[in-house]
Amino acid sequence: MTIIASLLRAAELPDSPTARLDAELLLAAALGKSRSFLHTWPERIVPSEAALMFASYLQRRRGGEPVAYILGQQGFWKLDLEVAPHTLIPRPDTELLVEAALELLPATQALVLDLGTGSGAIALALASERPAWKVTAVDRVLEAVALAERNRQRLHLNNATVLSSHWFSALEGQRFELIISNPPYIASADPHLVEGDVRFEPASALVAGVDGLDDLRLIVAQAPDYLEAGGWLMLEHGYDQADAVRDLLLSRGFEEVHSRTDLGGHERISLGRLPC
Repeated sequence: MTIIASLLRAAELPDSPTARLDAELLLAAALGKSRSFLHTWPERIVPSEAALMFASYLQRRRGGEPVAYILGQQGFWKLDLEVAPHTLIPRPDTELLVEAALELLPATQALVLDLGTGSGAIALALASERPAWKVTAVDRVLEAVALAERNRQRLHLNNATVLSSHWFSALEGQRFELIISNPPYIASADPHLVEGDVRFEPASALVAGVDGLDDLRLIVAQAPDYLEAGGWLMLEHGYDQADAVRDLLLSRGFEEVHSRTDLGGHERISLGRLPC
C-alpha cells in the first residue's frame, strides 16, 4: 500500500477533529520519517513492518488513546518532550504561561519555581530561553519527576533542577522571584473528564475538588512564604475561573493582580505580585 492510500484509509479515524494530522503523525513515526516526507513521496510503498506498526497505532487511536501517548512524545514551545500516561500532555494553551513569564522578568539571574511540573514542559521551556535563570521544577509523582529529569538531561538544560515535592513540602527556606504553576483545576463532576483525550490522562493532575479550586487555593495561600519581596505568582486556570483566582490573590495580599487571555479570548492565567 502506498503512503497516500494509507493516509486516506486512516483519515477515517472516528471522534477526532484532527484525523488527518493524527494519521500523518502516526504514519511518519512508523516509517521513521518526517511528515514532510509523506507529502514529498506520497506514492512510496509502505514497508510491511512499518505498515503493521501503523495499523497498531491506528487501533490504539481508534480506542481513543492520545497520539502523544502512543508516540511517547509531544512538542511544546520549541522543545520535543518525552511524555507518558502518568503526566498531562503539554498543550499549546500553557505556552501562554511561558510567554508571560519571559515578559515579566529580565534575562538576568533569577530563581524560578515550577510547581507540579509533570513532563517538565514549563520549567524546561523557561530554562531553554533564559540561561541565567535557575529553574526548580517539582512534582509529587515520582514517575513524573523521573520523566522531567530525563527530558532535562536530554535537552542539556543544566540551569534546571527537578525535585520530588508535594507543592512546597521539600522547599523549606527557599525563596524565588517567580513561582509558576499549571495545577489541577477541573471540578470533580465536570463532564469533560470522560470525553476525548482527557479520559486517558491522570485524574490527579486534572481534578481539584468540587469547584476545581482546591489546589489553586493551597498554592495562593502558601506561595508568599516562598517568594522574595516583589516576587510574582503566576497560575494557569480554567476559562471560567479568572474572577475566583483574582479574588484569591487579592485576599492573600498580592498586588498588581490581573489576568491574561489565550488566543481564544479566554482569561486562562492570572498573576499577582508580592508587596516589596
